[in-house]
Amino acid sequence: MKRPLTAGIAGYGVVGQRRHRVIDQNPLFKTIAVSDTKLANGYSPNGVKTFSSAEEMLDDDLDVLFVSLPNFLAPSITIKGLEKGCHVFCEKPPGRSVQDLLKVIDVAQNHPHQKLKYGFNHRYHNSVRDALNLISSQTFGNIISLRGVYGKSSIISFESDWRTQRALAGGGILLDQGIHMVDMMRMFAGEFDVVHSIVTNDYWGHDVEDNAYALMKTGSGVVASLHSSATQWRHTFRLEIIFDSGLVELSGILSGSKSYGQETISITERADNLTLSEPQIKKYYEDHSWKDEIDDFAKAIDNDLPILTGNAQDALNTMSLVERIYWADKDWRARFNLAFPSIEANTE
Repeated sequence: MKRPLTAGIAGYGVVGQRRHRVIDQNPLFKTIAVSDTKLANGYSPNGVKTFSSAEEMLDDDLDVLFVSLPNFLAPSITIKGLEKGCHVFCEKPPGRSVQDLLKVIDVAQNHPHQKLKYGFNHRYHNSVRDALNLISSQTFGNIISLRGVYGKSSIISFESDWRTQRALAGGGILLDQGIHMVDMMRMFAGEFDVVHSIVTNDYWGHDVEDNAYALMKTGSGVVASLHSSATQWRHTFRLEIIFDSGLVELSGILSGSKSYGQETISITERADNLTLSEPQIKKYYEDHSWKDEIDDFAKAIDNDLPILTGNAQDALNTMSLVERIYWADKDWRARFNLAFPSIEANTE
């Protein structure tokens, strides 16, 4: 394999620029081109080619494509990247709907030697990894339940943003941000068989939801409650995992905005006589999730290994659960004429 592999970034906003920094830290990749509607065709001061459209950029000699585009554009550019022979890394969500993603998967199956990975970087946060290790080790037995809140104060910062338009975004706060919590709950507890929900847009009045409340249950009996909110005036990330003999609480998440507070994990052990230990609290000061996620992608390409986390099946299962949450609220489904024929949701 040649080194470095030439990389292009489709969508050069905040996320695309942040990805650029960590992509070039990996010796397997060298970013040679970026595209964005705000750019003109030419060259940046550091010699990287710039394009006003991803389609034009894909005519360049690229080995790897990174997709940081709005939801309504990401699937088609991912498909074009695969058809051009690129390995593709696409940010979450993979599209507006399960149907969007199924079209990508159909194409990816015809390109088995190319890697397709989706960016669920919360899986790579150290607090989340530590929690997953505790679950895998069964230190505190089995999981009984999970309770999560992930919220911020609005969906957008200005009214014309595509995120408020369901035809372009597919969904609101649940699909945009809450999908991370949905993905982690799946990773921790397994697949959910029963889903109940209340989905609303009563406060902001956009074409997409500003609050989603879900109550879910796995086949093994683990119950999870989730609140994804765009009316959480103080930005919040909190996930509690209740075990047979312990409690693990994740609080705060290191992010670019630094607005979710200190990232911590609190571990409390329950003795047989129901007494509780003093919580052990670990703090995290650096976020390596973006870099570690790209490094995993590079390792899979370099060694021709399967994508173990953030693969197309992960993305499909997480997107399916998001759609089932929408589907489970009959009023929301009727209000926006939601129809997801790919989902057979058990909402009893």
